[in-house]
Amino acid sequence: MNKVEINGIYYNLNECEKTAQVTEGPDEHRGAVSIPETVSHNGKTYTVTSIGNEAFCGCSGLTSVNIGNSVTCIGKEAFWGCSELTSVNIPGSVTNIGDWAFGFCSGLTSVNIPNSVTSIGDCAFWDCTGLTSVNIPDSVTSIENYAFWKCTGLTSVNIPDSVTSIGDWAFSGCSGLTSVTIPNSVTSIGDWAFNECSGLTSINIPDSVTKIGKFAFDYCKRLADVYCYAENMPSTERIVFNNSDIRKATLHVPAASIEQYKTTEPWNNFGTIVAIDDTESQVS
Repeated sequence: MNKVEINGIYYNLNECEKTAQVTEGPDEHRGAVSIPETVSHNGKTYTVTSIGNEAFCGCSGLTSVNIGNSVTCIGKEAFWGCSELTSVNIPGSVTNIGDWAFGFCSGLTSVNIPNSVTSIGDCAFWDCTGLTSVNIPDSVTSIENYAFWKCTGLTSVNIPDSVTSIGDWAFSGCSGLTSVTIPNSVTSIGDWAFNECSGLTSINIPDSVTKIGKFAFDYCKRLADVYCYAENMPSTERIVFNNSDIRKATLHVPAASIEQYKTTEPWNNFGTIVAIDDTESQVS
């Protein structure tokens, strides 16, 4: 790899494949940055295919980023700590968002993740406190550990029915969330997945879920209604609703399984347990 500076941005150039990777440089980027689809150096043209690890890490003065349509990968910690970043255009060419890619980007208010993305890495939007909405496309199959940890401004999230697993701590500390609908594709909910979602009042758990991790809904103190559509009770530990005042909440379960829920922890700790009627059809 040959590292060069072109128009203020540093690239690693691959001479054989004629590709370029955005990499870190000695200067902190400020204001708006546009990453082109191609760059030229010494009479040769290179296609920009990735933003490397830590490429813009700690650029606190960076305000917006426009990423060219040739980029397929956003690397680990690529924009970590870009606290003034308010706008980022992620093109439809991107398939992978790396671990910590936008961690501590507290200025981000919304993110549109394109349909090309299949993986959102661990801690990808860690502590993005300004984030109020996020679009997760139906190309994503898993939401990894800590992906949206402490996104306190997040008021709603659409989890598509392509997602099969929600990782540990994935939405932990998202105190602005008021309700969560988990699609019928999800089979497992990780440990502490919705820990300290203090604004959460309603949860829909589909019948596809077979396992709920420990402390998954810890400190969800405002829970009023939990709809669990599984006739076969999901595998859980009794601490799944730890520090949540479920004695004041209502658990809605299939009529065929209501007696099983009433005699099994932690489900039997709900103050009220009722059968789901025909008007409470499962969200698919």
